[in-house]
Amino acid sequence: MSHLRFKQIEIALNREPFDVKPPHPDPTVYFGQHVFDQKKMATYLPRDAYEELTAAIKGKRAIGRELADVVAQGMKKWAMDNGATHYTHWFHPLTDGTAEKHDSFIDLDDEKGIITDFSGKLLIQQEPDASSFPSGGLRNTFEARGYTAWDISSPAFIHNGALCIPTIFIAYSGESLDYKTPLLRALNCIDRAGTKVARLFDPQVQHVISYLGWEQEYFLIDEALFAARPDLVMTGRTLMGHESAKNQQLDDHYFGSIPMRVQRFMEDLEIECYQLGIPLKTKHNEVAPNQFELAPIYEEANLSNDHNLLLMKVMAQVARRHKFRAILHEKPFAGINGSGKHNNWSLGTDTGVQLFKPGKTPMQNLQFIAFIAATMAAVHKHNDLVKASIATANNTHRLGANEAPPAIISIFLGRQLSKVIDQITGHQQADGQIMFSAKEGLNLQMAQIPEILLDNTDRNRTSPFAFTGNRFEFRAVGSSANCASAMIVLNTIVADQLNAFHQAVTAHLEQGDTLEQAVMEQVQQLLTQAKPIHFDGNGYSEQWPQEAASRGLDTENSVPRMIDAYSTPKALALFERTHVFSQAEIKARSEVKWETYCKKIHIEASVIADLTQNHILPVAIRYQNILLDNVLKLKALGKQSSTSPVNVTIEHIAENITGIDEHQRLLAQAIEHAMAQPDSRLQAFAFASLVVPHIDAIRHHVDALELLVDDEMWPLPKYRELLFIR
Repeated sequence: MSHLRFKQIEIALNREPFDVKPPHPDPTVYFGQHVFDQKKMATYLPRDAYEELTAAIKGKRAIGRELADVVAQGMKKWAMDNGATHYTHWFHPLTDGTAEKHDSFIDLDDEKGIITDFSGKLLIQQEPDASSFPSGGLRNTFEARGYTAWDISSPAFIHNGALCIPTIFIAYSGESLDYKTPLLRALNCIDRAGTKVARLFDPQVQHVISYLGWEQEYFLIDEALFAARPDLVMTGRTLMGHESAKNQQLDDHYFGSIPMRVQRFMEDLEIECYQLGIPLKTKHNEVAPNQFELAPIYEEANLSNDHNLLLMKVMAQVARRHKFRAILHEKPFAGINGSGKHNNWSLGTDTGVQLFKPGKTPMQNLQFIAFIAATMAAVHKHNDLVKASIATANNTHRLGANEAPPAIISIFLGRQLSKVIDQITGHQQADGQIMFSAKEGLNLQMAQIPEILLDNTDRNRTSPFAFTGNRFEFRAVGSSANCASAMIVLNTIVADQLNAFHQAVTAHLEQGDTLEQAVMEQVQQLLTQAKPIHFDGNGYSEQWPQEAASRGLDTENSVPRMIDAYSTPKALALFERTHVFSQAEIKARSEVKWETYCKKIHIEASVIADLTQNHILPVAIRYQNILLDNVLKLKALGKQSSTSPVNVTIEHIAENITGIDEHQRLLAQAIEHAMAQPDSRLQAFAFASLVVPHIDAIRHHVDALELLVDDEMWPLPKYRELLFIR
C-alpha cells in the first residue's frame, strides 16, 4: 500500500493543466445557450403561446393542457436542434442531490414507424418510481407511485444530452417528497404576506420577491490522492489524519494567486455554468489550503436554489475532467476551516424597492425598519427551528470551529442599525422620523489613493445570521446542503410574522391611528421582544453560550436533538397555519433527517473500523515488529537500554494499538445498541452519544500512530500530501 501511496503522489505532482477553450471570448454571446429562456421561447413558440406562457410565469399562474402541448413542441424542437436526444423531469428528493429519469423522444407510430414526440402531458406531469426515495413514512416501500410536475418558474435546460425540466415531486397522496414543493409554498407565502405589508407604504406593489445569493465553498483534491483515501471516497471527509505542520496558519492561501490547474478548472466550470444560465460572478482562494469559493449574482430564490444544485453536479463533472475531485463535505479535514454555503437572503418588491435597504425618506426608512423588526422577531421566536434547518451530521463538525459560526442562532446588526434600534426601543424616536446616515468617507492621506467609502456596518465572521447592509447573510448553512432547507424555514417564519404585523397595524388604523403611529407601535413591540436575538459580540467567546442560555436562546449542539425543533407544537402550528407543510409532511421530514443522520454515522463507523483493522493496525504491528527485532539485536550486542528511544516508541505504539482495539470493540457494541432502538429518533440519539465518541477516540489513536510509524510504511496519503496542489 505504501508503494501505491507514493505512486499516487508522483502522479499528482506531474499533472499538466487541462486546456480550456471558451466558445467565444465574450461570455454574453453564449450565456444561457443551453437554457430555454425567454429568447428561445420567442423563437420557438407561436407569438400568442409565448405571450400567454410569459404572462403565466410573471403572474405566477398555472397553464392549461392546450398551451402545454404547444410549449412542448417548441421545447422539443429547440432541444433536438441543440443535440438533446432525451428528456427528463429534474427534481430534488430528500437526499443530498437531484434525481432524473431519462426518456427518449422517440415513439412508435402505426403508420410512420419510429417518430419523435413530446406532448404537453409529458411536459407537465410524469410518474417516476418513488419506492426508493426517502419518505419518512409518507408511503410504504411497496407503494411506488409518485408524481413530478413542471415548475414553470424555473426554465428548462439541456445537460448531458437531455432536456431537463425542473419539477416538484409528490406522493400519490399529494404530499411532498422533495425540497422544491415546500420551497415554492414558502415563497408564495412570503409573497402574499410581504405584499400586504409593502402595500401599506406603496399601493402599487403587486409582489414581494425573495432573493438568494449563495457563496459556495469547496475543496479540490487530486483524484489520484483521493482514490488512495477510502474514507474520502466513502464519506467525503478524512476520518483520520494528523495535522500538517503547515496548513492555514500563515494566512497565505486566502485570496492568494490561484494555482494554474485550479485556474483552468475554474475557467472550464464558468463556461459550463454560463451556458446553463448560472451567473457566476466571483471566484477566489479560501482560507484553508486546497479550499476555494465561487458566488453568483443574486437571483429569485427558487431559481437560485436550482442553479446551486445544478452547479454542484456540474462542478463534480468538470473536476473529474481536470483530474480533481470536488469535495463539498462541511469538514473534510480536521484542524482547518470547513466549508459553508453562506445564504445571502433579501426581499424586494416588483416596483424595484429593496426592503432591507434604508431609503432616502422617513417613510421609506419606516418600511425598512418594519421589515427588519419582523425578521428579527421571527428569528428570535423560532431560533431553534432556524438552527434545525441547517443541522446535519456533516455540518456538526464545522459549526463553531475554525471560523464557522457557533451552533447558536443570533443576529448581528452593526453599529448604525443597532443605534437606531436602541433609539426606537428607548422611545426616543416614536414619531416615525427614522433616518440613516450616508456612507462615510475615509481619507488615507495618500495622493495615489482616492477616498474610500465605508459601509455603515462592519462584518462579524462569528455571527450565523448577520445584517450586511441590504440583506441578511445566513452563514451557518453547510456547503453540501440544499439551500431550500434553510430558505423554507426562513421565508416561512418571516411570512408568518409579517401576517401578524399587518393584522396588528390594520387594527390600529381602524381605530384612527396614523400609519406612522400604528407601524411604530408594532415595531417597538417587536424589537423589544426580539432584543435577546441581537448580538454583535464574539460568538467564539467562552461566555457567549452561557449568556445565550440566559437570554432564552436555543444552545443545543446535538444534531438529533436540534431536529426535534421541527416537531414542537409551535413549529407544527406554524407550518400548518402557513400551509407550507402538513403535520404528516413535517413529521416525515424529521424521520428522514434522523434516518440520514444514523446512516451517515453508521457508514463512518464502518469505514473507520475497516481502515484501522485492514490498513492501519497491520502496518503499525509490522513496524512494531521491526523495532522489536532491532531491540533484540542491540541487546545481543549489550547496547540496549530499557529507556532508549526505540523502547519508548514501541511502548507508545503498543498503547495506541491497544486503544484502537478497545474502542473497536466498544464501537461495535455501541452500533448494536443504537440499531436496537425502537425508532429512528432514539437511534439517532444513540449514534450521537454512543457511537461518535468511539469514532473520535479511534481517530485519536490512529493520528498518534501516524507520527510513530515509518513514513515509507504509512498506507494513506497524509494531510501534507493532500492539501497542497502544485
